[in-house]
Amino acid sequence: MLSISHLTKTYKGNKAAVDDLSLTIENGDIYGFIGHNGAGKTTTIKCIMGILDYERGEITLDGHSIKKEPIYCKSQIAYIPDNPDIYEHLTGIQYLNFICDIYQVSKEQRDRDIKKFADAFEMTSHLGDLISSYSHGMKQKLALISAFAHEPKLLILDEPFVGLDPKASLLLKETMRELCTKGCSIFFSTHVLEVAEKLCNKIAIIKDGALITAGSTAELTHGKSLEEVFMEVVQ
Repeated sequence: MLSISHLTKTYKGNKAAVDDLSLTIENGDIYGFIGHNGAGKTTTIKCIMGILDYERGEITLDGHSIKKEPIYCKSQIAYIPDNPDIYEHLTGIQYLNFICDIYQVSKEQRDRDIKKFADAFEMTSHLGDLISSYSHGMKQKLALISAFAHEPKLLILDEPFVGLDPKASLLLKETMRELCTKGCSIFFSTHVLEVAEKLCNKIAIIKDGALITAGSTAELTHGKSLEEVFMEVVQ
């Protein structure tokens, strides 16, 4: 599915934000990406999405290069940043239809999925309102609905649980599991280690741009909590 090979991204001063990072996210994975603030998680995600260029390495989706075939790759991915900037002059339903138009989602599918997820996230009654009137949590929910509505092969989320109420967080976790049973893969960063431990089948821990450890959650924890493992390896 997603292959990251020897990814290196530097900023001014030759500081490596991501240093020779290699990871493989396979079909059906829920892959947690863990690290302190400034560890390189968001930079990695932005490189995957083509938002940031990088000096060395290769990122491919099903063998297609993110750099050489960006339109194809992005057509297969849904991305939710840590602070979704949504067009505030649109209403919720206008935004969802805009996203569905971009991904060429049929009317039948969009009507079905928008209703399903808007009802589930308790957003249906707000879809006619301007996004400028939404709270942060409501914008997060709208972004999630827009991602789910076009049935991506790969879902990339940067701190997806920030701003969500407990009910919405539970629904997001259930939806992530449901998507992966249908062949979707999920790669997401989080600081909520308890959620990552329970939800993810694989975990990668990054520190100062470099991969510290990666593997199945069961292998990494091996009788310990993910919090204990994290504190041990990032010392």
